[in-house]
Amino acid sequence: RRIVRRRREDREDPIVFFLFIMSSSIPFERYDEEFLSLTEQVTSKLRSLDPSTSGGAPPPSSAEADVKMAHNLLLQADDLLKQMGLEARGVDDAYVKRDLLGKVRVCKTRLANLRDDYEAAKSNVERSSLGLGDIESGRGGGSSASGKQRLLSNSEQLQSQSDTLANARSIMAETESVALEITEELGRHRETISSAHGRVRQVTGMTNRARRIVQSMSRREVQQKLILYGVAGTIMIVFLMLIYSMFK
Repeated sequence: RRIVRRRREDREDPIVFFLFIMSSSIPFERYDEEFLSLTEQVTSKLRSLDPSTSGGAPPPSSAEADVKMAHNLLLQADDLLKQMGLEARGVDDAYVKRDLLGKVRVCKTRLANLRDDYEAAKSNVERSSLGLGDIESGRGGGSSASGKQRLLSNSEQLQSQSDTLANARSIMAETESVALEITEELGRHRETISSAHGRVRQVTGMTNRARRIVQSMSRREVQQKLILYGVAGTIMIVFLMLIYSMFK
């Protein structure tokens, strides 16, 4: 109760409340800055793969290296986003927690957009490495075009499987996040139920003590009535004996 009262008093003071918010969100802000840095690096790598922004198509070896680097950066950003979600859900203050979870949702949206851009850039690089331009212009022979077409079909199948795995991993991450939130809610409900059980036990103990007191008072009342009846009977007997002795 003292802690809750202290928190309410701190919220009434705007300066103390501002300092409280800043102190609780410092680790999250560091994660946010690192996430921003990773997304900027991914954006830079994807721009280098775009011929319209980089001044021409990059060499195949350089393009593949940029694709791998962008993939690794996306994985790091995904892991960092999970840490940000855990950090946001671990904040006690409801107002700060709601604000941080909103930032996490914005970061998730940005990461999803970068994934889409990455998949598009990766597909373009694979098409370039397979010589799709030569196929379309008709410069290659018939057998070469057929072989390249089969390679392209296999690449598309692999890309489809990769997209399926990426979606499954995203669903698993969201499921894990929901499971953590449900676990926290269950923990809070368990604490509330335990507190309610404690109060019920206290009320039950008070009821038992009150019942014993009432029973004791009832026994005393019965004893007092018996004593009163005995005294009254004795007085009547003595009175009758006096009357009998007077008229005898």
